[in-house]
Amino acid sequence: MSAGGGAGRVDPVDRAHLTGVTRPSPPIHRYPPSVHLRDLVERYWIPVWLLAEPSTQSTLQHPVCLIVVSNTYARLYGVARGRSSVTLEGDGWAVGTMLTPAAGRLVLGASVAAITDGHIDLAEVDAIDADLLVAEIRQAMAHDPRDPAAHAVAIEAVEQRLAAYLPVDDAGLLINDVVAWLRDHSEVTRVDELAAHVGLSERSLQRLVEQRVGLSPKWLIQRRRLHDAVLALKAGESSLADMAADLGYADQAHFTHDFRTVTGMTPGEYLADQPT
Repeated sequence: MSAGGGAGRVDPVDRAHLTGVTRPSPPIHRYPPSVHLRDLVERYWIPVWLLAEPSTQSTLQHPVCLIVVSNTYARLYGVARGRSSVTLEGDGWAVGTMLTPAAGRLVLGASVAAITDGHIDLAEVDAIDADLLVAEIRQAMAHDPRDPAAHAVAIEAVEQRLAAYLPVDDAGLLINDVVAWLRDHSEVTRVDELAAHVGLSERSLQRLVEQRVGLSPKWLIQRRRLHDAVLALKAGESSLADMAADLGYADQAHFTHDFRTVTGMTPGEYLADQPT
C-alpha cells in the first residue's frame, strides 16, 4: 500500500507529516507489522524519491523511536520534541520502522531520554547486528526500491531482529496503552486525567513516560493536540476558531501560539498551503 501528499480524504497516518502544496511528499509505501510484533512495531514506511531539487520534509514525530535504514545511513532516532526535518536529494530511499512507545527502551537498552532530540548510528545498538541488517536491506532494495517484493524482504530482515525483544514487559505494555488511549481521547487535556485512566500517580506516570518516551506526560498531550490540529487543517472542514474550540483551546490565539511555536507557521498559513 502506498500513500503520498495530495488532495482527497486525509489519511490519519498523515497527522504527523507537515505536507502542503509547497511541501509535497514523495511516494510513501506503508505496511503493518506482523501480528506477533504489534507490541513492538506500529508500522513500516518506505519513501522512494527521485528529485531534481532538494526537498525538505517536516514532521511532528509521534511519541516513539524510529529505526531508519537508507541508501546512505542507518540510525536509531529518539523522539523530537519540536518539529523534525530531513532534506531529501537526488535518487534515494529509506526503510523506516516506527516502533511502539514500549520498544525504544528495549532496543536501546536504556531510557530513551538519552537520545531525545537526537539519534545514534544503528551500529551502536549491539543486539541489532546492524552491519548485517543494513547489508540485507540494501541488497533487497538495490534492484528496484519501488518493488513491494523488495520491501517485504527488507521488512522481514527488520522483524527477525526485533523478535528478539519479545515479550514486551509490563511497563512497555502500559506505555503503549497510555499513548493509544490518549490518541483516541481528544477531550483529554490535563495530566491528571491521563494518570487517572492509567491508575498511576502523576509522579509515577511522569517516570514511566520519561523512561519510555523521553519526555513528559504534558508533552504527550500537547503533541496529540497538535496532531489533531494537523489532521483538522488538512481536512479544512471548519473555521480556525471552531478548530481551536474543538481542540480544547481557550481561544484561537492560544491555538495559534502553540502551533506556530512548534511548526514555525500559523494555522492559517498552514491551512492556506493545503490542496483544494
